[in-house]
Amino acid sequence: MIRVLLADDEHLIRGALASLLALEDDILVAAEAGSGDEALAMARAHRPDVAVLDLQMPRGDGISVAQHLRAELPDCATMIVTSHAGAGALKRALSAGVRGFVPKTVSAQQLARIIRTVHDGGRYVDQELAADAITAGDSPLTPREAELLAMAEEGAPVADIAARAMLSVGTVRNHLSSAATKVGAENRHVAARLARERGWL
Repeated sequence: MIRVLLADDEHLIRGALASLLALEDDILVAAEAGSGDEALAMARAHRPDVAVLDLQMPRGDGISVAQHLRAELPDCATMIVTSHAGAGALKRALSAGVRGFVPKTVSAQQLARIIRTVHDGGRYVDQELAADAITAGDSPLTPREAELLAMAEEGAPVADIAARAMLSVGTVRNHLSSAATKVGAENRHVAARLARERGWL
């Protein structure tokens, strides 16, 4: 029996996946989570064989969860499910040891097959996601720009971002302005959304 952790902040999707995977004779959904930190807690408590992680979740995205699991529970294979992803996300996922990278449009039967493949030590990267990731190109953002843009994505004012990053307001404005220019956006909020869609955050 393959013990699976499902982590997705969209309850309807997670519940539907759990119900459909329950129909498989060799797969048991051992735990569910709605955020990154909850996924880690559930993984530590239930020791799943495979963690199926949403790319974008509150309090820890799928890739950061995969990184923690690789260090803490190396026997737990990880896979990412996502609506869209750029080259940055795919590269980060593979670097984090993720063994599967699949779209949320995948059928339950195909997901079950991919879970078995990943559990058996294989890899699966969806061809369309890989092609989209390659055409999106590498991130033009510096690590600092990406960090500040991720904070801006949460809607935080510049003063709050500056305090959290321990930088001056002027420095934060300069970094965010530079990031917006590189992404081709009119402001930091649009820049954060576009960068997220392209897998650069």
